Amino acid sequence: MAKKILTLNIGATNVTLAEYDCSARGTLTLTRYGQSLLAAPLDGGNTETILTPAILEVVRATGIRPGKVNISIPGQMVFPKFAAIPLAGGAERFESMVRIEIEQNIPFPIDEMVCDRQVLGETQSGDTSVMIVAAKVDQLEAICSAVSAVGFSPEVVDASPIALANSVRAVRSGSEEECVIVLDIGARTTSLVIVEGDKLYNRSIPVAGNAITKEIAAVLGCSQEDAERIKKEQGYVSLGGVTEDADEMADRVSKVCRAVMTRLNAEITRSINFYRSQQGGAAPVKLYLAGGTSLLPQAGEFFAESLGVEVEIFNPFEIVRVASSVDAEAVESDVVFLGVNTGLALRDVNNARFAINLLPPSIIAERAEKARIPALLAAGVMFVSALICGVFAINRERSVIEARRDAVSAVASKLSAMDKKVESAEKAANEAEKEAEDFRKLLVGRSVAIHRLSAIKDSLLPGMWIEKWSEDGKITVRFWRDKVKDKLPEGTKTVGEYVVDRVKAKGVALKDGVSILDMSTLGSKSQVDQFTLEVKFK
Repeated sequence: MAKKILTLNIGATNVTLAEYDCSARGTLTLTRYGQSLLAAPLDGGNTETILTPAILEVVRATGIRPGKVNISIPGQMVFPKFAAIPLAGGAERFESMVRIEIEQNIPFPIDEMVCDRQVLGETQSGDTSVMIVAAKVDQLEAICSAVSAVGFSPEVVDASPIALANSVRAVRSGSEEECVIVLDIGARTTSLVIVEGDKLYNRSIPVAGNAITKEIAAVLGCSQEDAERIKKEQGYVSLGGVTEDADEMADRVSKVCRAVMTRLNAEITRSINFYRSQQGGAAPVKLYLAGGTSLLPQAGEFFAESLGVEVEIFNPFEIVRVASSVDAEAVESDVVFLGVNTGLALRDVNNARFAINLLPPSIIAERAEKARIPALLAAGVMFVSALICGVFAINRERSVIEARRDAVSAVASKLSAMDKKVESAEKAANEAEKEAEDFRKLLVGRSVAIHRLSAIKDSLLPGMWIEKWSEDGKITVRFWRDKVKDKLPEGTKTVGEYVVDRVKAKGVALKDGVSILDMSTLGSKSQVDQFTLEVKFK
């Protein structure tokens, strides 16, 4: 009988729950999966109220039965540190040296963190290369509590970049020694993972899909909801050059996408240089794309051109089968989200090179307590006589009832406290939304003013300048007659007509909203002329 493996990838904006069958030979088959959007980003105070309903929605949609589950948390929730531990002191001092590295490099008290480490081999100098990963206890407790509330039992808590690295190694079996990059471009952050043999490097970059949405909203002066819709419907990454899209909106959006991707590319280049200099790594030969934003058209061509490497969408189904009951077309479109789940499933088939587990102390203690129960029961049976079996059964039933009553009371108390938190959070959210709206209007106004000024300046010839700009759209332009005379295109009657035509072409004014009010010469012997332009802006 095939073994069931459950995996839960918790992202910044959604969760992906997947069920795999594992054959006796260790072959994985995806049998069911589903996704659900989070109602809001996770933070320390809302994890259970946000995460539990999202998981429950996937369970109801897919019919996946709760059980033991391997979990991954977003890269921005963990603190990775790559250290070279000297061999001085021998193996008995190794853990002490690791602890010192944690205390010196993790920005929180060690008793507030859950830490794990992975030995990655030896450095060129002969030291032990170690990856240290830490996450805050309260965040991990909240996540595991939310998962347990649906009936799942957390077995492994991994970081999504590390789970993705395990998937890549399994897919590239036979080529593990080559250096490859995995770029998981999500909504809030981009996880960059470099895998080369036993070496691993990862970094969370705060440039991702939401950055594109915000830039589109700023440029177009629209809401973020509209900007997100426009990005999905018309967005693509411009490949530069002099070509322009015939659709003005698509052209502007594509240039915004390229600008954000250029910022991301600069961070990728920095990370590659750091990895090569600090860990002695080789130059990457391939880039894999994952995450929802990687589906942006021409993103792969952009990175191939800018980084000079082969680029393709990461496909974990080169090593995972898909059950006939699963929608093949849906899997093909969702492949960018399932690489992490595959890495989590590999943990149960002993095919994961990097085995980090950030299971919080409460879960470990609960598991140890459950392990002691069979032994206690066996000892009790040996000393309990048949005469008190009935009494024991009655007392046990009473204990169960009391435990249920206590559990209900605890849940009621918890829900009451949760209501207060929700009420407080709603109030804070409304205040923040008002402040954000005021700030957005200010930013949009500034962006519009800069855009209008740029359009007018671009419409002038060399030797022309703006002398005055009135709030009612009257703009006084002056120019050196001798400098401008020879620069007018053939067929243009006057300088004013040239500028009017140029401003109209920029698209910032209403139709027939550009006109010349007057034109004059400054003094009888002056070489300076001027005219007043009236522009009715959109």
